[in-house]
Amino acid sequence: MNEREMTRMDGTAWDVVVVGGGAAGLSAALTLGRVRRSVLVIDAGEPRNAPAVGVHGILGREGMSPLELLRLGREEVAAYGGRVVSGRVAQVHRDGEEFSVVTEDWQRVRARRVLVTTGLVDELPDVPGLAERWGRDVLHCVYCHGWEVRDRVIGVLGSFHQALLFRQLSRDVTLFLHEGAELTEEQWEQLAGLGVGVVEGRVGGLVVDAERDRLVGVRLVSGVVVPAEELVVAPRFVARAGFLDGLGLQVGEHPMGIGEQVVVDGSGFTGVMGVWAAGNVSDVMAGVPQAMAAGVGAAAAINMNLLMTDAGRAAASRAAVPGTDVFGAAMEAEV
Repeated sequence: MNEREMTRMDGTAWDVVVVGGGAAGLSAALTLGRVRRSVLVIDAGEPRNAPAVGVHGILGREGMSPLELLRLGREEVAAYGGRVVSGRVAQVHRDGEEFSVVTEDWQRVRARRVLVTTGLVDELPDVPGLAERWGRDVLHCVYCHGWEVRDRVIGVLGSFHQALLFRQLSRDVTLFLHEGAELTEEQWEQLAGLGVGVVEGRVGGLVVDAERDRLVGVRLVSGVVVPAEELVVAPRFVARAGFLDGLGLQVGEHPMGIGEQVVVDGSGFTGVMGVWAAGNVSDVMAGVPQAMAAGVGAAAAINMNLLMTDAGRAAASRAAVPGTDVFGAAMEAEV
């Protein structure tokens, strides 16, 4: 990427710079482009769902490759005048009434408003082999992957609630307590009633059929191997927001204690003037459809904020002209 790619032809600041070109960011850019806002999307090219075969729950796009969805999204944004460039934003800081957005290779661009849609990082449990199979046969979301693993032999690492969720899809579910919380007597009874097996002891690794490149089992530290074709885990979700430290955004724990996210209101506003956030960076539980909706909502809020700012400036500029009467119904009738 070079500075020319990021700079507007007339040299003015972009109305909105979107940091992150995933489902939320591209949906926001598309919405802004359709109301003739100048919008630049800077994307590091690291979509969280890249390992997945398909995205789900998107009406009309069910099962589409996540990378293909993003490719089409970039084309749609460009069709409305938006620009998507490759790069990683290193810092964002206020510069008067605007923002200066700086990439890791020291390219700089000015923005009137900033929308953060950088997503999150999945911090996986400390079990050898999980990361290599993440998004394939090591999963975490029943709504993202459940249908595809129906009727298979499913292991669940340490999460009682995920064991219940995946029991909807298979009769062969085993909960590995691993280092999870102790089960209550009621939970033991519920698992027993549903036919969910429970294995005590710490998990030491995975057993993979190298020839088929498929998970076939879970190995305990004790050496015992329990069959499993899919393994469900509960990552800790951490928002990608470190580059925003200088803006004073608030990062808080998710109410369920599953990760950290940027704190926003219902429109995605962060509480810092001129800065919004949408998607997984501000809602670690959001799937692709929710992230897209949040991007659209934030875009609408940003557009209205810009409209009111511009209207206020226009009124102030008119009032500053000597001899100009206050515009009202009488003047309108006279005109």
